[in-house]
Amino acid sequence: MLKDITVGQYYPADSPIHRLDPRTKLVITFLFIIIIFFVRYYTGYIYILAFMMLTIALSKIPVKYILKGLKPLMFIILLTFFINIFFTPGETELFSIWFLRVTKEGLRQGFFMALRLVFLVTGTSLLTLTTSPIALTDGIELLLKPLRAIRFPSHELAMMMTIALRFIPTLLEETDKIMKAQMARGADFESGNLIQRAKSLVPLLVPLFISAFRRADDLAMAMEARCYRGGENRTRMKVLTMGRTDYYAYAVTAVLIACVLLNTYL
Repeated sequence: MLKDITVGQYYPADSPIHRLDPRTKLVITFLFIIIIFFVRYYTGYIYILAFMMLTIALSKIPVKYILKGLKPLMFIILLTFFINIFFTPGETELFSIWFLRVTKEGLRQGFFMALRLVFLVTGTSLLTLTTSPIALTDGIELLLKPLRAIRFPSHELAMMMTIALRFIPTLLEETDKIMKAQMARGADFESGNLIQRAKSLVPLLVPLFISAFRRADDLAMAMEARCYRGGENRTRMKVLTMGRTDYYAYAVTAVLIACVLLNTYL
């Protein structure tokens, strides 16, 4: 289950999406997240789905690999779905279970919220799957560069965000190793109710934190040994430049935004 989480992982491939400028992918992802919350009708989600299918097809990432990242979040998605079904007030009642009322408006709201979560997770996963950590750092830093006028530490923030994102799959792999080692010694993480399972995971925290601090210290020592100095006067082997493909991507995103807004307000 832990290995199914795809956020923070990079999937190397030679595709038009991988070759996009990281600034383009960051801006488009940000606009995509915003435009999802403007959708009010089913046809709007059809536009979003078509955009996602086109992006996945161009990225050359297997659909099964992307859907695998939704498995760990299935509980949250279903919980959100049922909460909206049972607790969203409405006029058209479909049926009731004890004190819980299922209305047409609640069913529609629950379906929309579940779709939003799926599209949000898939969209952000595509960003990290198609962008290397170094390119992601450079893209965030250059997008935040105008804030240097007010002494905003754009490079430091970009580096911290990228390292934190990159450490997600590393820590998940470390957690899986610790769980297997303790299960080999007789630990049980699968039996019992939800509270007992949560309590059984407490012994994992101490070795996990120790491993995380050790890895962070090793990374800091390695960067210092290589005389790493970020920010001003830093040179780059690959300079980020916008190309024709980036402008095509902006154009497709603009068409998506226009379709969603027209569908919502007209």
